[in-house]
Amino acid sequence: MNQREKTHYRKAFNSPYLSSADIVEPTVLTIARVSLEIDHSKKSKDHFNTAYFVEKEIRKGEVLKPMILNAVNSRMMKDLTGSHFIDDWSGCQMMVYVDHNVKFGRDTVEGLRIMQAPAKEELTPDHKKWRQAVSVYKQYNSLDRVLSKMNISAANAELIKEQASA
Repeated sequence: MNQREKTHYRKAFNSPYLSSADIVEPTVLTIARVSLEIDHSKKSKDHFNTAYFVEKEIRKGEVLKPMILNAVNSRMMKDLTGSHFIDDWSGCQMMVYVDHNVKFGRDTVEGLRIMQAPAKEELTPDHKKWRQAVSVYKQYNSLDRVLSKMNISAANAELIKEQASA
C-alpha cells in the first residue's frame, strides 16, 4: 500500500482547513481567492488569510479544503505575486508541500509550506497529450483538469472544445 492509499492519523480530527494530513505529495494548486476570515475551527477568535482554490478536489472524491496562510506562507504569496495585497493573489499557482520541521512553540511539527509551482508546458495541437486533453474535455465538459497540468492559449482551448464535440 503506497502513501496515497494510507490514512493519516490526523484525518480523525476533521479540520475545516487543509493540513499536512491532506497533502501526501507536493501538489500544485491555483488560488481562486484569499480573504481575511475568522477561524472556522473555533479554536480561537483570530482572523486568518484563508486561501480558496480553483481545484475542487485534492484527490478523486476528496473535497479540497481552504488553506490558512500563516505568516510564513503569506510572505511567500507576497513574493510569488509581487503584491502585499491578498486581493491580488487570485490566479496564482503554487506548490503546496509538507515540511516536517516546522517550529510550533517548543515542538517540531508537520506544517504546510508553499513554493513557486513548476513551469507548465504549453499544450498545442501537435503535442503528444493533445488527444488526451480532448478526451478529458469530452468526459468532464471542463478544461480544469487539463489546465492544472498544462498551459493552453484561448485559441487552443476553443479548438479542444470543437474537437470534443465533433
